[in-house]
Amino acid sequence: QVQLVESGGGLVQAGGSLRLSCAASGRTFSNYPMGWFRQAPGKERDIVAAISRSGGTTYYADSAKGRFTISRDNARNTVYLQMNSLKAEDTAVYYCAAKYVPSSAYSNNYYSQMRMYDYWGQGTQVTVSS
Repeated sequence: QVQLVESGGGLVQAGGSLRLSCAASGRTFSNYPMGWFRQAPGKERDIVAAISRSGGTTYYADSAKGRFTISRDNARNTVYLQMNSLKAEDTAVYYCAAKYVPSSAYSNNYYSQMRMYDYWGQGTQVTVSS
């Protein structure tokens, strides 16, 4: 089991920045590729960004490219999402997710599909005012 706890959400004006954190506990963090997803009211949960377990490979949704940066610190068991130039349409609950892979698996794989993740945090609200 892996427990994930997100933090860093809040209310910010358009054009501002937030840094989300997701702290993991319970297992060897470096065995878990991670992802950030978001869900706006009345919409499906969508991928925002993903990162391989080594941190060497990242993926961004088109909406996040050039504005958001995903990173991880395996020594601190934490994954981050730096969000800059925020827009009103970024308003959503943001979730981090973890997928278990064995230590022998290729370390630079990332996963962009929600169904591939095994563990989820409770989410943190991000509200961007225009």
